[in-house]
Amino acid sequence: MKFVDEAFIDIAAGDGGSGCVSFSHEKYKEFGGPNGGDGGRGGHVYAVADINLNTLVDFRFSRRHDAKNGGHGMGSDMFGAKGDDIILKMPVGTILTDSETGDVLFELLVPGEQVLIAKGGDGGFGNLRFKSSTNRAPRSKTPGWPGERKSLKLELKVLADVGLLGMPNAGKSTFISAVSNARPRIADYPFTTLHPNLGVVRVGPEQSFVVADLPGLIEGASEGAGLGHLFLRHLQRTRLLLHIVDLAPFDEAVDPVAQAKAIVGELKKYDEALFKKPRWLVLNKLDMVDADERAAIVKDFVKRFKFKGPVFEISALTREGCEQLVKTIYKHVKEVQKSEQPPEEVDPRFAELPPEPADTAKAEKP
Repeated sequence: MKFVDEAFIDIAAGDGGSGCVSFSHEKYKEFGGPNGGDGGRGGHVYAVADINLNTLVDFRFSRRHDAKNGGHGMGSDMFGAKGDDIILKMPVGTILTDSETGDVLFELLVPGEQVLIAKGGDGGFGNLRFKSSTNRAPRSKTPGWPGERKSLKLELKVLADVGLLGMPNAGKSTFISAVSNARPRIADYPFTTLHPNLGVVRVGPEQSFVVADLPGLIEGASEGAGLGHLFLRHLQRTRLLLHIVDLAPFDEAVDPVAQAKAIVGELKKYDEALFKKPRWLVLNKLDMVDADERAAIVKDFVKRFKFKGPVFEISALTREGCEQLVKTIYKHVKEVQKSEQPPEEVDPRFAELPPEPADTAKAEKP
């Protein structure tokens, strides 16, 4: 199993230790007084986003995660030891949801981000806490508080700038291997992609973006048909969708326009917001189309598909048109990233100050 994007776990923070009832028994001290210490705090459970992980498969085989309990208080004013915390490493992009209520608790979007998902119980009070001027020999103590228990659903959404969309065998894997460092499985039969593949596309020095190749969609995917419906959620975080269409299908009876419309229909059924994302049309496998008929076939497809967005003609196998497409994608991604950044806040005290006049006076020569 190479990619798991969903898992269910049970976590339990540590219980606090109980307080202690104890009195001092030292030589020459007839009334030593209470010296029972407090119990220690139970261990917390943390989740941290680890950039080196890209799967939730470990949590499929290890569902129970318990932090240590706090130590009990002891005599001689000794407090119980704090329970050890545990840190669960998860891939960046993991969503933690309460299994019982369905509420989203946390989203790990930043590498190294750490969140407290279950708090350990506080330790109980020993009789030292109850000593007062009117109660010189208290025999009271409190038990430790229980730690939080939760049942969580972990869901991983791929963090990518661009998502590839299309029917099985449309050439998505060939495209991502042609423009990025990803090396997905490629074969001449449908459903060769069984899990998402991420690739970094390098446009130039310090110029790159991330593209995700997902399993192909078929009609009825939004209702559970095929494999693509399992990974449609990954497209929700992309900034751009590339709808890759096989313009030269192996079976002449297959209509590429009908297939493309079916994909768009599945998007709309699954999520209206996903349907409204920027989507570009990429007509692939033009190397298999006669050069004299290429222009007419492309024009006929766009006319019947009634697509109004950008249209690109490429051959992922020969890399024809891929370079221009990659540069255009990078420009679009950078513009979207700039629009997503919050505007810089200006101190209102200096917002309306006029600019300082330029000093045009020349120094006099001695």
